[in-house]
Amino acid sequence: MARLGALILSTLLLGSVLGSPAYAGGGGPGHHHGHVISWQESVIDPGQNFRGLDAVDRRTAWVTGGSGSGKVFRTTDGGRSWADVTPPDATGLLFRDVEARSAKVAVVLTIGEGDASRIYRTADGGKSWDSVFVNDDPAAFYDCLAFYPDGRRGLALSDPVDGKFRILSTKDAGRTWAVLPSDGMPEAPTEAGFAASGDCLVTAGRTAYFGSGGGAARIFRSDDYGLTWTATDSTIPAGEAAGVFALAFRTPHQGIAVGGDFSAPADGADAVAVTRDGTTWRNAGDLTHLAEDVAYLPSRGHSLVVTGEGVTEDGGTVMGTSVSTDGGRTWKRVSDTGFHTLDCTRDGSCWAAGGNGRVARVSR
Repeated sequence: MARLGALILSTLLLGSVLGSPAYAGGGGPGHHHGHVISWQESVIDPGQNFRGLDAVDRRTAWVTGGSGSGKVFRTTDGGRSWADVTPPDATGLLFRDVEARSAKVAVVLTIGEGDASRIYRTADGGKSWDSVFVNDDPAAFYDCLAFYPDGRRGLALSDPVDGKFRILSTKDAGRTWAVLPSDGMPEAPTEAGFAASGDCLVTAGRTAYFGSGGGAARIFRSDDYGLTWTATDSTIPAGEAAGVFALAFRTPHQGIAVGGDFSAPADGADAVAVTRDGTTWRNAGDLTHLAEDVAYLPSRGHSLVVTGEGVTEDGGTVMGTSVSTDGGRTWKRVSDTGFHTLDCTRDGSCWAAGGNGRVARVSR
């Protein structure tokens, strides 16, 4: 089976998302229940396809991309300016995920077979980087990574090796990594992960989740820092380029999974699943576009935003952004603009990034 990560290789207009019921379309502030929403979009590097994003707060965010030679960028002024902080020895690598603790500390993942999958760490805002992991198994292909709330423990997910997903673990904030035993991982001979948005693996409290696609579209859960996992049907359709693309959790047990089919980017039917107990999943409201990433809106309870950006067979682009105010049961498409990845922060801002080097920010 072709690697789903390899298939992935081949603005957030939240002013309107959270704005007035009518699609704003323009670049001014919107209103939602009396709250003023302002947003700004910029193009950092038109040659980059951004799929990694981690927002620290309304001023600081990191994005990663890969088109030819991937790059890492960081802003500390709310997106007004971006600094290229790409590791110097990473020429030709494809950056796909970033996990940031602050404006100084971040861990980034490059993807690909064999030693193309690597992890770098910086503690000085990208002035210098340590190469903390280089994959030496030609059968492994790492897709995404995530840290637990304490910032010390973290996991990285690889496509199956010998029929089981492989988990990489750190206990020292990403300084060192080790492959975990596979004894507690369910068999998954026909599945793989999606290196689509950096959120195919997430944590909530002490629990970790990741999604799969290919021969089956399941959601895997671990309550012991990645040593043992259980797998449950996601209700999202599976396929060669279809399955679970991203997850988000409001609590360790209440969450949402989104996905779709990269070969049919305009089809959002059955692309959303929700859980209330972290174990059983049920189908939720349909979308009218690809769902590459999803996030709970800050300070808005069960409100969600989902976005996606896909390519049609003739090379056209299909994008969309939708919101839900009822936990994903129903969705309203609010923009024909979409992105690959998004992130919302506790201080009330949301960020998104996508193709052609685009980044957008929203804050109240």
